[in-house]
Amino acid sequence: MALFPLQGMFDGDFVLMLVPVDDQDTMTQVAEKVAYHAVGHRVPARDRPMQVRHKSVPVAPDATVTSAGFGPMDVVEVGYV
Repeated sequence: MALFPLQGMFDGDFVLMLVPVDDQDTMTQVAEKVAYHAVGHRVPARDRPMQVRHKSVPVAPDATVTSAGFGPMDVVEVGYV
């Protein structure tokens, strides 16, 4: 388990954020970490599940940062499904 830097953008937000995650975090956890900085601040909260996309391709919720093949500073998009 190691700290891993990703850039995150939440749908509807205008800020690209540097988000430290763990290399063994699942996409569900990555989505929560990105959402923490945007939802309720610049993006309204919704009672719906979130999804992580990499290069506009959805990533399975149970995939880890390592298994998804992310590199340091890759950009992930997060949004409600």
